[in-house]
Amino acid sequence: MERNKYDCYTLTCFYVNLRRIINQVALNIGFDAKRAFQNRTGLGNYSRTLIRSLAEYYPQHHYFLFAPKAKLLFQPVPGMRTILPERLHHRWLKPVWRSHWVMRDLHQHHINIYHGLSAELPFGIRDSHVKGVVTMHDLIFERYPEQYNAIDVYTYRRKAQYACAHADQVIAISGQTKQDLIQFYQVPEERITVCYQACDPAFAKHHTAETIRSMKAHYGLPDNYFLYVGSVIERKNLLGIAKALHELKGRLDLPLVVLGNGDGYLEKVKAYLQEQGIEQQVIWLNEITKFSFRDLPALYQGAVALLYPSIFEGFGIPILEALWSRTPVITSSGSCFLETAGNAALYVDPMDTSAIAGAMRQVASDREMADGMRERGLVHAQRFTLEKCAAAVMQVYQKIMT
Repeated sequence: MERNKYDCYTLTCFYVNLRRIINQVALNIGFDAKRAFQNRTGLGNYSRTLIRSLAEYYPQHHYFLFAPKAKLLFQPVPGMRTILPERLHHRWLKPVWRSHWVMRDLHQHHINIYHGLSAELPFGIRDSHVKGVVTMHDLIFERYPEQYNAIDVYTYRRKAQYACAHADQVIAISGQTKQDLIQFYQVPEERITVCYQACDPAFAKHHTAETIRSMKAHYGLPDNYFLYVGSVIERKNLLGIAKALHELKGRLDLPLVVLGNGDGYLEKVKAYLQEQGIEQQVIWLNEITKFSFRDLPALYQGAVALLYPSIFEGFGIPILEALWSRTPVITSSGSCFLETAGNAALYVDPMDTSAIAGAMRQVASDREMADGMRERGLVHAQRFTLEKCAAAVMQVYQKIMT
């Protein structure tokens, strides 16, 4: 019995020391950096923020960015290596290089861990010495396939299922996404780790009243406005906000500033606004000027509230940007929204126009409540710092290397 206790103690010490050694060893960590270089919105922001955070807090490791092409949208941290397709047929067939032939480059550069940042891993990774990690942002295309092209649904499903089946560890950006992975793809719970994301630290910088006034003057914005940030698609429910504006007509005529692009659904929203005679109440910022991301924190801070009554999200990064910006948030009940906004937001049924309108009027008229939302929002945002998010991902790396 005593010997068994000694053996267990020795074995425990061995594994503790082994983990300590592994944590100190410099790893070659590769990323699927396509979105970091090419995507200006959610997936791109996630990729850029995470890569920079890991490099800042864990500089002992070596970071490699594998991308079909490099664009000025992302400036890698000094010391990082960007790997592009070199062979002629690899450059001609970039999608094939990214999904298959990149394995040759991973071996050539002695990559220990390859992280697919947007629901994809190259074919053959499970049969190699390279450990695979994949970040799954959401499975919205499984919940609402009717809102997608059928070919896109098939493609997304094929890539996501393969990545989840062949990754050594799956990162879910929220508890909601973790549950969806278990429900739709039967991914074992022990292979999923929830690692919340952060946002650009620029949103935490407090701007002066003069800076915000200057931003508003530059873009021709009014003193007070509600704000919508995100793609103009059906799921994000801008039409629901438009209906709330119509319900508030004559009682609360604050304009809505929209920062986001769209196509068919955007035209549907515009048609509704015109029918109701309130088209002048919505300012389509992308259509009147070239908006600079550098002004986005001030745009948030100048708003009465962020309106985000989306039907479903994987995380909802504009909510976090608003919390860091000390901007009140009106968002939906259900989905991931409670995880992201905590006790700081005002929650509504996204399908209830009167509920959205009532929340808008409440935040605009009750200054004490709005100030409380700002304070609680900043406190809740501390859960999503760059350091905490990078540490969570690094723990996943260390886990699969043990």
